[in-house]
Amino acid sequence: MLSSASKMAAGVLHRGPDDAGAWADRDAGIALSHQRLSIIDLSPAGHQPMRSPCGRYVIVYNGEIYNHQDLRSDLERSGGSFDWRGHSDTETLLAALRHWGVRGTLERLNGMFAFAVWDATERTLFLARDRMGEKPLYYGRCGDTLLFGSELKALTVHPDWRGEVDRDALALYMRHNCVPAPWSIYRGVAKLPPAHFLVIRNGGRDVGEPICYWNLALVAENGAGAVVGEPEALTEELDILLRDAVKLRMAADVPLGAFLSGGFDSTTVAALMQVQSEQPVKTFSIGFFEESYDEAPHAKLVAGHLGTDHTEFYVTPEEALAVIPKLPAIYDEPFSDSSQIPTYLVSELARKHVTVSLSGDGGDELFCGYNRYVTGYRIWSKLRLLPRPVRSMLSAVFRYAPGHSLDALQRRLPRRFRVSNLADRLPKLADVLGHQDGQSFYRSLVSHAVNPGEFVLGADEPKTIIDYPDLLPDLPGLREQMMYLDMKTYLPDDILTKLDRASMAVSLEARVPLLDHRVVEFAWRVPMQYKYRNGEGKWLLRQVLSRYVPPELMNRPKKGFGVPIEHWLRGPLRDWAECLLDAKRLREQGFFDSVQIRRMWEEHVAGKGRWHFHLWDVLMFQAWLETSPASPYTG
Repeated sequence: MLSSASKMAAGVLHRGPDDAGAWADRDAGIALSHQRLSIIDLSPAGHQPMRSPCGRYVIVYNGEIYNHQDLRSDLERSGGSFDWRGHSDTETLLAALRHWGVRGTLERLNGMFAFAVWDATERTLFLARDRMGEKPLYYGRCGDTLLFGSELKALTVHPDWRGEVDRDALALYMRHNCVPAPWSIYRGVAKLPPAHFLVIRNGGRDVGEPICYWNLALVAENGAGAVVGEPEALTEELDILLRDAVKLRMAADVPLGAFLSGGFDSTTVAALMQVQSEQPVKTFSIGFFEESYDEAPHAKLVAGHLGTDHTEFYVTPEEALAVIPKLPAIYDEPFSDSSQIPTYLVSELARKHVTVSLSGDGGDELFCGYNRYVTGYRIWSKLRLLPRPVRSMLSAVFRYAPGHSLDALQRRLPRRFRVSNLADRLPKLADVLGHQDGQSFYRSLVSHAVNPGEFVLGADEPKTIIDYPDLLPDLPGLREQMMYLDMKTYLPDDILTKLDRASMAVSLEARVPLLDHRVVEFAWRVPMQYKYRNGEGKWLLRQVLSRYVPPELMNRPKKGFGVPIEHWLRGPLRDWAECLLDAKRLREQGFFDSVQIRRMWEEHVAGKGRWHFHLWDVLMFQAWLETSPASPYTG
């Protein structure tokens, strides 16, 4: 039992190369193991698994509790006796669980975390995950054994592991380019949803339903537009709140820095770090030689204004392509957001200098930043009024417009009139032109494959939250509904998954100040008129940033954090893709309709169709299947 647990921990060595530990109670049939990335209290006092002084509780935990010093003070004021052995947040968390219980502790935590705590007296195991889903947690039964861990690779090395590809989850993946919680790519293995905990009894045979301890739906519904105040007062309140969120995430006993793309979110985080630091903050950005994807020059200008210690690295196509073979092992299950490549590269760059890096993720969902909330919604609300034949004609034009022609046209326009990734956006607009109601419009926007059943054999696509509009909280309008759904799905399942796996693959801890739950709650109380204003999103966040960075420095078209997959598939990746998409191979594996896949591939190579996003979904599954240690080609 102990050796199996140690082997599972070794499977995620990259998440914590500084220390390792395992603990087991054979009579109770429980074993816990851990790999430590030392951030707070580098001494042996932070070793895990950690046992409470009374011996009742044992914990393994991944993440950071940013308010743990305040929690220590609260515990001491409560009159309890605490003989602290060190200053790690793990010890604080364990003491809090003893004193307040699981739910009482979770409601007090400000942090990112996934933990398992064993109560030896009650013979009960608790699993818990942070509010926004920054840290992952998988669990599932293999025979008589209940397995759980931060990544699937920890589960797959256990001797009892039996893996079967879940075709229904594969259909979800083809729609969303990731496998959304609570599903995983393996049948019988689940992801614990954000803001939930799980109670497990009877030797792992009694697994309860996940229990919600922080309800985003209520946060959104009760808070939507509740703040009444002048813009300057709201700006000041958000400034103070963001400063504190950033300051809390700057606590570390190791070097730390920040990712800096030069966009509003990452610039806000870097600016608030720099004004609270006595030394130049280390910032990192990567550049691409393809101009339409390159944000490094602007990031350099921003870093110069802020006075950060900036490092940039220009990535050649060969260096970016070299990341692709690593992706299946990094993500453990199919994941095809192509910005996974630059996210890994900037993490790799930062890890050469720091152990912790702050990231600007979350600003789009909180403050109405995505194009679908702004331009997409505005265009759709007008185009849907056109007669259906006209919309059908426009849809065909948008879908098949040649990407190279659009790129050439863009280059002839003044910069202020250019639309980022126009060639990729028009096919998506083509998909949504047929929808009359807001919910189906959103569903189409977030879908890669509109009908995954056309591609995945033997699948019955499960319903998710986006299929049940009646279950949504009562929100003022479609923009708010889209932002809520993105926070529930796209943010944890795609954005935060991408950030966690890419950073932890190189043993870098990434922290996300904008997702401090106090910031989330505040953002929902801000009326839409202070998020979307004058035809632009993130208005209130821009007001905060203008206190630190001149607005004229930030006025530029937004670029996506992506790579030119469309061109690579016709060029340097063509042979690799052809091998994975071989018709005989597809038929033998039996997961995809080989005729459909081959048609898309041949049309894409010939320049007759722009199927690169769909094909990248298939290719990332194929690459994962080829390297997965326990995924047979049938299931």
